Amino acid sequence: MVAADVASGKYGRPIKTRFPPEPNGFLHIGHAKSICLNFGIASEFQGSCNLRFDDTNPFTEDIKYVNAIRADLAWLGFTPANEFYASDYFEPLYEFAERLVMKGKAYVDSQDEEQIRVGRGTVTQAGTNSPFRDRSVEENLDLLRRMKAGEFADGAHVLRAKIDMAHPNMIMRDPLLIRIRKASHYRRGDAWCIYPLYDYAHGLSDALEGITHSLCTLEFKDNKDIYDWLVREVGFERPPEQTEFARLQLDYTVLSKRKLLRLVNEGHVAGWDDPRMPTIAGIRRRGVTPAGIRDFAETVGVARKDARSELATFEHAVRSDLNMRVPRVLCVVNPLKVVLTNYPEGQVEELEASYYPHDVPKTGSRMVPFSRELYIERDDFMEDPPKKFFRLAPGREVRLRYGYFITCQEVVKDAAGHVIELRCTYDPATKGGNAPDGRKVQGTIHWVSAAHALDCELRLYDKLFSVPDPDDVPEGDDFLSVLNPQSLVVVKGAKVEPSVGADAIGTRYQFERTGYFISDPDSRPGALVFNRTVTLKDSWEKVKAKG
Repeated sequence: MVAADVASGKYGRPIKTRFPPEPNGFLHIGHAKSICLNFGIASEFQGSCNLRFDDTNPFTEDIKYVNAIRADLAWLGFTPANEFYASDYFEPLYEFAERLVMKGKAYVDSQDEEQIRVGRGTVTQAGTNSPFRDRSVEENLDLLRRMKAGEFADGAHVLRAKIDMAHPNMIMRDPLLIRIRKASHYRRGDAWCIYPLYDYAHGLSDALEGITHSLCTLEFKDNKDIYDWLVREVGFERPPEQTEFARLQLDYTVLSKRKLLRLVNEGHVAGWDDPRMPTIAGIRRRGVTPAGIRDFAETVGVARKDARSELATFEHAVRSDLNMRVPRVLCVVNPLKVVLTNYPEGQVEELEASYYPHDVPKTGSRMVPFSRELYIERDDFMEDPPKKFFRLAPGREVRLRYGYFITCQEVVKDAAGHVIELRCTYDPATKGGNAPDGRKVQGTIHWVSAAHALDCELRLYDKLFSVPDPDDVPEGDDFLSVLNPQSLVVVKGAKVEPSVGADAIGTRYQFERTGYFISDPDSRPGALVFNRTVTLKDSWEKVKAKG
């Protein structure tokens, strides 16, 4: 569509789009799709994209949301051509209102809110004209100017467009344009006591900025009629064109501001930046990169029909991105001690471990300490293993990642019969993970040196809800009834290799064979905290699932 408009010279000016959030909340992943679309189209066609805050409601908007939106946009990697505010347009919007009144296209209605609502009719029944619809131009102008001067109380009058009370699109049944709100605006202070409604301000703001393509989600499809009517009646030549696309809906989460607010206010999550939240702040704290979000938005694409995106699609984009950029390190989630009985007591050696696998175009390595006592993952040992379990078991030999072949000789248990230690032997000829005699082992497991490993806390984040569509709950139930009680599992006493001890907050890793993690702002020297971004695929988990 845009390519055709450029080719035809339809607008006679460069392509211009905009991202127009209302500063009454924090951006979420649904906004990210719109951001990528608007900025992406502008970039593709050598145009520009504005950031415009649609700040026409003094009761809900705040500078803290403005600052958060700016920060999120910059973090995602986008720089707006201009930063505008709908509140900057209050003066021209008022002038347009007087112009509409003088053309006989708008009038001041003195009915109350309920009377106006009832008068609109229903989808099957036409509305009825307001008793104030035929006021003269002079009376309407006088009332409008007195509204602006602050002479009337909230709700005493509203300005309405004069269109058609029998219009099949109920939005076009004399929609409200301006209302009285004696409230202080976070930017304009007390300069105004009348405020434009969204439908009035939005299209005219686009027109004032010279926007060519107004891209919005499908819930605004019916608003297109009033959008076009206003920019035409006010007199803009070559007005913007509104085009709707399907909003992003992601499985196992909600994107409604009202529902997200409940999650925060009722303490179901730790805040707007809780890594389980679909907010940009939460996704960032979870460890997803801007490139991962942009890749996901590109994968989802643009459609005209609503559809939910599978969480697996999002996680695949995240894994694919992180796989190519983050270093591998060793971390044991649920430690089980291993004593190498034939390894010299007191000896410590340094083994070279690669940060990146051979198929990643990055290089680098570090030295990890190896000693007589190690920790391995408890799940990497089974006393009586089933078929296709290729990890450690009594009498079985496995490879230690970057290290040696070891064989389990003895299992030590406590009085309750729980395995507390494995006594193994190692083959010194297999350093680096290869045997000179050519023998092969089927399993490779990770480990850390017990004397050198750092204690850490792992926050294992999972789906926030237990069903794919939390908005679709049985009648009478609340969406909170399907919260996932296992959406956060905190593991204390995990062991991570010492190389990460001095890394900066926000450093991302792949904990080998476990998942992708990021160090959390709560992390401190001696009290490391890592958030799980996304899991790795686990072949044994698939085997278990198949029985």
